[in-house]
Amino acid sequence: MAKKPKHFVVLGLGSFGGALASKLHENGCRVTGVDEDRERIDDLKNSLYEAVVADVTEREFLEQLSLKDADAVVIALDENISKSLLATLHAKELGAKRIIVKGVSADHGKILKQMGVERVIFPDEEIAREVADRLTWPNVLDFLPIDPEYSLVEIAVAESLASQTLRDADLRKRFGVWVLGVKDALTGKLTIFPDADFRLSEDHILLVVGMQVGLDQLRELQ
Repeated sequence: MAKKPKHFVVLGLGSFGGALASKLHENGCRVTGVDEDRERIDDLKNSLYEAVVADVTEREFLEQLSLKDADAVVIALDENISKSLLATLHAKELGAKRIIVKGVSADHGKILKQMGVERVIFPDEEIAREVADRLTWPNVLDFLPIDPEYSLVEIAVAESLASQTLRDADLRKRFGVWVLGVKDALTGKLTIFPDADFRLSEDHILLVVGMQVGLDQLRELQ
C-alpha cells in the first residue's frame, strides 16, 4: 500500500512562503497554498495541490481548510504582524497540530511563542548565520542544533588528524565530542560507531555530537 503523502497548508505565498511551497512539492508533499494575490497563486499553480485566493485572516474561510488534518500549517505573511497573529490565533483555535510562523521582529516572535507556536522562523537571520559559518569554517558540511547546548555536525577531517586512529585523535578528551560515524567522501560508505582503531584520512567526514564550545574548537583545527 502506497504511503499517503504529507499535507501542508501554507498561508501567504510571498518570497518565503512561495519558496517553501515549491520545495515541499518537490519533496512529494501535497501543499494547499493560500494568498490574496492571484498572481502569486498563478506563479505556483504547478506546485500546489490546492490553490486558493483568499484572506487568511478570515476565520470562516480557514474553517473550510480542515487545518486540524494537515501535518503542519505554515504562516508566512511577510511584514504584516497583525495579520500573522490573527491567522495564528485562528489556526490554534481550529486545532492545527503544528504551527510554524515566519517571524517579523523579536517582539513578534515572543508573542508567537506565548501563543504556543512550535517554531518561529526568521529566514534572513538563519540564512545569514549559515552563510557566515560556512565562510568562516568551510570544513563544516552540515550543522543541526539538538538543544540549546548540544549540536550534531558533519565536519571534514582536518589535515592534522589525517592518518591518526580515533584513539590517537582522542576527540572526546580534547574537545568533549563523540564520533557517531565516519563517512568516506569518495565512496559514500558510512561506518557507524567506529572503533578506536579506525584510521582517519582527509577523505573522511566525521559525524560528531557535542557542546558548542567543543565543536567550535574542533572546526578550528587545521
